Amino acid sequence: MAPIDTFRRGGYALTQRIEAGFDALFGAADNPWRHLGALGFYFFWLIAASGLYLYAVLDTSVEHIGASINYYSREQWYLGGLLRSIHRYASDAFVVVMFLHLAREFFYGRYVGVRWYSWITGVPLIWLAYASGIGGYWLVWDQLAQFSIIASAEWLDWLPIVTDPMARNFLTPGAVNDRLFSLLMFMHIGIPLMLLLGLWVHIQRISRADVFPSRRLGLGTLAMLIVLSFVQPAVSQAPADLAIVPTTIDLDWLLLFAHPLMYATSPAALWALCGVLTLLVAVLPLLPRSAREKTQPVAVVTPEFCNGCRRCFEDCPYSAITMLPHPDKPGHRLAQVDAALCVSCGICAGACPSSTPFRSAEKLVTGIDMPQQSIDAVRQALEARLAALITAPTTGPTTAPTGAPRIVVFGCDCAAALNSLEGADTAAISLLCIGLLPPSLVEYSLRSGADGVLITGCREGSCAYRFGNTWTAQRLAGEREPHLRTNVPAERLRVAWADPHEATQLNDALAAFRKDLQNLGTNKPPLHVPVRRIFHHD
Repeated sequence: MAPIDTFRRGGYALTQRIEAGFDALFGAADNPWRHLGALGFYFFWLIAASGLYLYAVLDTSVEHIGASINYYSREQWYLGGLLRSIHRYASDAFVVVMFLHLAREFFYGRYVGVRWYSWITGVPLIWLAYASGIGGYWLVWDQLAQFSIIASAEWLDWLPIVTDPMARNFLTPGAVNDRLFSLLMFMHIGIPLMLLLGLWVHIQRISRADVFPSRRLGLGTLAMLIVLSFVQPAVSQAPADLAIVPTTIDLDWLLLFAHPLMYATSPAALWALCGVLTLLVAVLPLLPRSAREKTQPVAVVTPEFCNGCRRCFEDCPYSAITMLPHPDKPGHRLAQVDAALCVSCGICAGACPSSTPFRSAEKLVTGIDMPQQSIDAVRQALEARLAALITAPTTGPTTAPTGAPRIVVFGCDCAAALNSLEGADTAAISLLCIGLLPPSLVEYSLRSGADGVLITGCREGSCAYRFGNTWTAQRLAGEREPHLRTNVPAERLRVAWADPHEATQLNDALAAFRKDLQNLGTNKPPLHVPVRRIFHHD
């Protein structure tokens, strides 16, 4: 397991650096690396739309398919030829983003725990994607199609379940007829429909699945395909002729690499390679996990404090929460957590209206909470750290400069580490996910002695739990409940997203925030008055 973990950690760091570089160019919302799944769906619909047009206009008889394709490719290049090229290049692009998406999810560790379902259901999609793509080449019925269909038949013939060798169907020029071509056409339509069904199953346990790229990303991607289609249009090779063996063909190595690999080895070797690779990918969720990846306690609902507001239900990234009739409050709903789906992120606790630290209860019990890091534990940690900041000596080995602003930093266990931020004038509290943070904790910090609050977490698009930073940003902006109250001074709140490799940037953001606070001074409006007696040293 050590080599796998080492490889994955290295890939994780590299992936985050690549994504950060593309963020600088395009922004997170339009960064293709952060929306590979959405691009996969987008390419599928481009393939489907262009394929439907080609199916409607082409003569799909074995004698006339070649001439029909050539007519639309050359004479009607502005529409038929363009759509044929888009169909071809979108198919290749689908394969590329499929493998990039698989690699990214692996490097991010999104295949363990309750996420096994999405991982496992994605494995058959690889086979279906290749079956769809390879079958599409057969319908062109040129020398490349001839080579591919014979190679595929010879590969399938190796299986013991095949009694009559399929390769015999391609020995003589008259062996391929319209009936066989109708079967191939049926397969090329049916397999993509199975792929679409598989994609639907693949995202069933993910709420608000990213299936549509942003408008700019979608239009930019389409523009690239159109330019490529005009610069390098897809054209047919010489017509198929079963009386000869093609000696020189242009191969699509993305989709058809298996054919030369089979001839370089053997059908058995290719089956063994495909089987082993598929098995390795499929069993990854079953391999031993690191301590960080082991199952954590799931969210717990306290019925007497749950008012059925549905905020946790709406914000859960993995549809782990359902709303049931409340057993003690007729007409009300009660949240229920499905332990098989909960990823232990705490986003639900941050959404709960009862998660406000202003409640005077000695122990803060909320409607839904995380046993390993409750809102009450976060409040206690905040109070203890603020007490230390307020009483920090101005002389000695650990001193706070006279008049230095006191800053509270709320961060995320999955983002840039907060260890280096901790100091005599800075309290750093790391949460399971920044989405666990109730916005009221920001106001509570300022009312209880802090001069400023810095919020950090994973960059947009790289949240380990998908929506932690998104929901937090919306809550702070007043766009999502529970929202930060408008009486909180905006100049005393700073947000700086930082992935694990961006600790230096986070330190710089804290230094800049500290300087801004020094310029503001420590005098604040009545907001500064503590609302709860939290310091017991006096």
